[in-house]
Amino acid sequence: MIPPDTKDWTWVIERPCPECGYDAAEVDRAALPALIRDNAASWRAVVHDRQRPDSSTWSPLEYACHIRDVFTLYDERLALMLTQDDPLYPNWDQDETAERERYGEQEPAAVADQVEAAGERVAAAFQAVGDDAWSRTGRRSDGASFTIDTFARYFLHDVVHHRWDVTAR
Repeated sequence: MIPPDTKDWTWVIERPCPECGYDAAEVDRAALPALIRDNAASWRAVVHDRQRPDSSTWSPLEYACHIRDVFTLYDERLALMLTQDDPLYPNWDQDETAERERYGEQEPAAVADQVEAAGERVAAAFQAVGDDAWSRTGRRSDGASFTIDTFARYFLHDVVHHRWDVTAR
């Protein structure tokens, strides 16, 4: 089970996820762009499913919209980390975004294209990170502090875990 304190993100880096099996220690930084691209492409197979398994769980389409926005958000945050010293990321309310953007009403084929495009952008951004930049830092408003290396590993868990959320049902 995932630890209930979501502010303590470090467990994702320190040990395998007990649900999806993601193991940050096993991720080679050089493989990160390909892993992101593979994840982005995988959403096309499920994006047409609008059915929620229950009232509190997103449909595969809604998850895909969220992943598209996560790819975009992490691309923006990575750019901040590369261009500013220890930036504080703007807050993001994912649930408010899902409601405002009406995730469940979006066009599946367009969402699949958008997920792949956003995935490509963030994959290319991580691919361009120089060896000397992986220790640069950034912070969330809840106090979590990341290096680009831990940020990348945390990010990859998010998208891998959400893909697992969709297929584990």
